[in-house]
Amino acid sequence: MTVSRYSLDLDLARALADAADAITTARFRALDLTVDSKPDRTPVTDADTAVEDAVRTLLTRHRPDDAVAGEERGGSTTGPGRVWVIDPIDGTKNFLRGLPVWATLIALVEDGTPVVGMISAPLLGRRWWAAADAGAWLSDGSGVRGIGVSRVTDPADATVSTTDLGSWVEHHRRESYLRLVDATWESRAFGDFWHHCLVAEGALDIAVEPVVNTWDVAPVRVLVEQAGGRFTDLAGTPRIDGGSALSTNGLLHDTALALLSEPDTEPGTH
Repeated sequence: MTVSRYSLDLDLARALADAADAITTARFRALDLTVDSKPDRTPVTDADTAVEDAVRTLLTRHRPDDAVAGEERGGSTTGPGRVWVIDPIDGTKNFLRGLPVWATLIALVEDGTPVVGMISAPLLGRRWWAAADAGAWLSDGSGVRGIGVSRVTDPADATVSTTDLGSWVEHHRRESYLRLVDATWESRAFGDFWHHCLVAEGALDIAVEPVVNTWDVAPVRVLVEQAGGRFTDLAGTPRIDGGSALSTNGLLHDTALALLSEPDTEPGTH
């Protein structure tokens, strides 16, 4: 494994993920799990807040000079310097329904750019991580291995995934996503963190979301880029605060952007 100048931060991210996994696995399917709704009507559980509080406590102990921003407790994700960005449970709806597809997302963002990413999905038995100049890695039942994106160049051979087709109606254009689907071989809805990780693994070629928050994609960007792919918002800008996300193997990125940005009707038609 390549030594990165962020190796100590990566070790800390691994310890943070261990602490998070201990809480989430204990609370998964718990009969006394408490659930509230945030102002945007998305659910938050006592496990979400417990994870973020535990991670913040560890960061205060080990990185007292770094800022912290999290989905549940707030904080700026785009300021200068070093900021740890935390999504305690990405896929809370799955967590609530007893589905195993959820993860804790941890990133170190330096001057607006993610340099360390850790994504831990304990019920899937999988953990992904990356650091600047250190490649992208996966730990699963077969051990630890480096991962890389696919080499698919023709959209007709590509597999694409989104989180929820309905979100395209409210936040972008449903027709744009369907145009991308029609141009590809297969479409799926693995959703949330997972489809971006699958792009980094080379199992998928395109993962796209019309609406995201910074904490949803901060570790995703460094993972996909270190795996040899590209990550941008739907305007084509490599940023984590653009409100949307497109991960690809890089070879299909411009094509995907073009399909997603085409007008819905021909000029002069209604």
